[in-house]
Amino acid sequence: MNELRQISLIATGGTIEKTYDEFDGMLTNRLSNLDVMLAGMELRGIEIARTSLMNKDSLDLTVDDLDLIVSTVARESVRADGVVLVHGTDRLAATGRLLHNRLDPLEVPVVLTGAMRPYELRHTDATQNLTEALLAVQILAPGVWCVMHNRALRFPRVRKDLDTMTFVPERDESSEETVA
Repeated sequence: MNELRQISLIATGGTIEKTYDEFDGMLTNRLSNLDVMLAGMELRGIEIARTSLMNKDSLDLTVDDLDLIVSTVARESVRADGVVLVHGTDRLAATGRLLHNRLDPLEVPVVLTGAMRPYELRHTDATQNLTEALLAVQILAPGVWCVMHNRALRFPRVRKDLDTMTFVPERDESSEETVA
């Protein structure tokens, strides 16, 4: 029998976790949708250790929040075979660069993912992105990655493209290939 891969799943909030409050008509970060999403997935071969750090829109993250994210990823990257960080997309690229700068070199892959549209909406990318992240963390090389919309991009050269509402590689002449 094959050994289970240990995946650390760290939740910080973001659009993927937003829920609709019918009383005020707002999408907010009050409850977590991750357990519902995970319950609907076939997760053979992995064991997930879930950590809920916070449930915030990434625009509301403080310096203390970012320090907590970095220290938690550092701790979990030693314990697990890979780390998935669920994060809001507005500041995902900045957090990915921060993790890359503070934790490089890593022994395991650290995958950041989120959603452009909340899980609760009919047309959502949340389930696809979480599924891709859970697969990617098992097969990518060590380092910090953004995995969404059928792409794996290596930090630090990742940016959010507001025209296409996805993440794209930043390239320059001296950089190595950033797309897996």
